[in-house]
Amino acid sequence: MIVMKFGGTSVGDGEAIKRAAELVHGALQEGRQIVVVVSAMSGVTDALLSAATSAARGDGDTFRHTRWTLSDRHREAIADAISDEDTRLAIVEEVEGLLSDFENLCRSIHILGELTARGSDAVASLGERMAVRIVAAALRERGVQAQAVEATELIITNGQPFDRLRTQHGAASPLMEETRKAARARLLPLLADGVTPVVTGYIAATREGVTTTLGRGGSDYTAAILGACLEAEEVWIWTDVDGVMTADPRVVPEARTLPEISYAEAAELSYFGAKVLHPKTILPAVEQGIPLRILNTFNPTHPGTLIVADARPSHLTVKGITSIKGLSLITVEGRGMLGVPGIAARVFSAVAGEGISVLMISQSSSEQNICFVIRQEATRRALRALEAAFELELARRNVDRIWAQEGVAIVAAVGAGMKGTPGIAAKVFGALGKHGINVISIAQGSSEYNISFVVDEGDMEDAVRYIHEEFDLGRSEC
Repeated sequence: MIVMKFGGTSVGDGEAIKRAAELVHGALQEGRQIVVVVSAMSGVTDALLSAATSAARGDGDTFRHTRWTLSDRHREAIADAISDEDTRLAIVEEVEGLLSDFENLCRSIHILGELTARGSDAVASLGERMAVRIVAAALRERGVQAQAVEATELIITNGQPFDRLRTQHGAASPLMEETRKAARARLLPLLADGVTPVVTGYIAATREGVTTTLGRGGSDYTAAILGACLEAEEVWIWTDVDGVMTADPRVVPEARTLPEISYAEAAELSYFGAKVLHPKTILPAVEQGIPLRILNTFNPTHPGTLIVADARPSHLTVKGITSIKGLSLITVEGRGMLGVPGIAARVFSAVAGEGISVLMISQSSSEQNICFVIRQEATRRALRALEAAFELELARRNVDRIWAQEGVAIVAAVGAGMKGTPGIAAKVFGALGKHGINVISIAQGSSEYNISFVVDEGDMEDAVRYIHEEFDLGRSEC
């Protein structure tokens, strides 16, 4: 059994949907059982959420325009992907019904003047719900017994309805034992009857059936969850690149595809900005030991990247260079912090109270300052929370100042071969020093799988290129 997930660009129009259907059909002809997971067509979820947000601000026109724009786009995809007229008409009717639901939701949001997290999930789910119907119909046209299945029947997430503290709308966590039972009860009989399920990615539901979502890019997560629940042989992530690369090819044209990496390396790369894989995807696969394979829908003969528990030995110590921009470095500093227990706990409690995720942490050995990196858009909220938490210490000058350096980026060098290998940091920072790039802050985890550091955003791409060149990652033997 293989779980095959198709991302937004892989089902982005009628031609892409036909290509995806051919890939599934080909795998079925090889004797495999296939569970298909589908994202919304590229850009659709953003359009849905943008329209709903504007409705909450009093805009009564954008959501109506969006409804008809998406109607035209899906109708065009249906016309290109499906040749049978009766089937086309039936799928158009289903899609139009979902778009009518979208318009009604947005009308309610417009009247209330508020977009709740629950409402946002209900709107965001519609892109996948439209896409699965088209993909399933395209498969049936090729003689495949395919059935669209909504993941709200399969993936059970945390929370109770109307309980804002417990329902994590927008980034829900699956209750794996309940999800396993539900997924197996719904999907295994279909597979036994020769039916190929086509499942909505990204969305899920609470025990009571309230729609939740798994976070943006969560279709990868859906595929891994179902792979773990069904004990699949592998999970194949079909996307628009040839696999996990040594760097972003838009920054480093000579970047190469890595044939095989470990779960740990993939997790580090995805956390530090690599766009190929959703960061949470690794978790269910690790627990069940299921390999993940990253493949290119538009270049299906390429072997892609295999992600496994223990990658085969490689001559590469550093395997990938990745980066994140649009960040701020927050610093809390003061001589009165020296030797005072609990300062770090108070810093991160204040930030956590605002729901702000910390991407990297560094602290001087003298304990006179703590700095950490967050998304730039959260800067003002973080500073206000910290100033409130340390109001007394600021007045007494135990904390001298709390400040932010905006417009910074994290660059990370990742590779299991770095562990226990001397001289890696020297090569990384030597490459930057030779080219006059200033390093603002540094962190290395005890796993030694990555060295991450902060530079000015304007230096980020040069830093990636110089380190990639220093470790000779452009060679074809990666």
